[in-house]
Amino acid sequence: MATNDNNTNRETRAERSLLLVMCIVVAVVAAVAIIGFVFMNRPADYIEGQAEGTTVRIAGKLPGRVVEFYVEEGDTVHAGDTLVHIHSSIVDAQLSEAEAMREVASAQNRKVDAGTRSQIIQAAADIVNQANAAVTITKKTYDRMERLFKEGVVSEQKRDEAKAAYDAAVASKSAAESQYSLARAGAQKEDKESAAAIVTAAGSKVSQVDALLEDAYLTAPYDGTIDQIYPEAGELVMIGAPIMSLLRTDKRWVTFNLREELLSDLKMGDEITVTVPALGMKDINVKVYYIRDMGSYATWQSTKSTGSYDSRTFQVKARPTEDVPGLRPGMSVLYKH
Repeated sequence: MATNDNNTNRETRAERSLLLVMCIVVAVVAAVAIIGFVFMNRPADYIEGQAEGTTVRIAGKLPGRVVEFYVEEGDTVHAGDTLVHIHSSIVDAQLSEAEAMREVASAQNRKVDAGTRSQIIQAAADIVNQANAAVTITKKTYDRMERLFKEGVVSEQKRDEAKAAYDAAVASKSAAESQYSLARAGAQKEDKESAAAIVTAAGSKVSQVDALLEDAYLTAPYDGTIDQIYPEAGELVMIGAPIMSLLRTDKRWVTFNLREELLSDLKMGDEITVTVPALGMKDINVKVYYIRDMGSYATWQSTKSTGSYDSRTFQVKARPTEDVPGLRPGMSVLYKH
């Protein structure tokens, strides 16, 4: 009987010891939690966004075959640097044809501008001289016949025949002078204008083909980095097909989304500091230039269950105030509010 009482007492003491230990552990944990809550700093509240950039697609209006690339993906280029060479045998043939047509039109225009050949002009001048001589002779004959008619030596018919011959000579002289004037003047005004218009049209065709060939060598429109090259050397490309994309150096910004209750201290033109983890947690200064409601279709947080309104989401964009080497689109950006 005594043995059973001793066992019961030992079990009771063990339970009490275990309970005491559990109470001590709970007290210690509670104390640590209270100390941590009171004395430890709360983690910073960050809004996560990302870096953005303007990408320009390099394309041309020359259909042809890629001959050679002068850059590779990741290369830094400057405005005006040659990027790729494209060759088109069809356009080269069109240029040769256009230049030949321009030369034909120019030759025809020179012929029109040169006027009538000198031999024809000289022949017309000789005819005028002959007509003048005929007028002189028939005039003298008519004058003599007129005098003799008045003296009654010749008949009226003879006088009239002399008069008719003189009038015919005068008419022939007038016709010869008109032909001479036309020969010296050359082509008509309309003919010259038509020939000049043909030359202009042929020159326009050459200029059109030259404009296409200007894109045989594509150059960088801006400073930047070659982001991606699409075709391989030797492949055919069509008009307007993108050859590569260029990430502009001067067009970088960061974007992040904020609930509207966090906008009270953030306004257009404000300069803030953001952190870029990919650059070794580097802090950069950016200037806010864009704040816009993202609309009902965008992400937003409902607060009606605990408050009196729905908190809408606004998109914020800000540009770096100075150049940030290594900042690339897609990098995470942290904003502490």
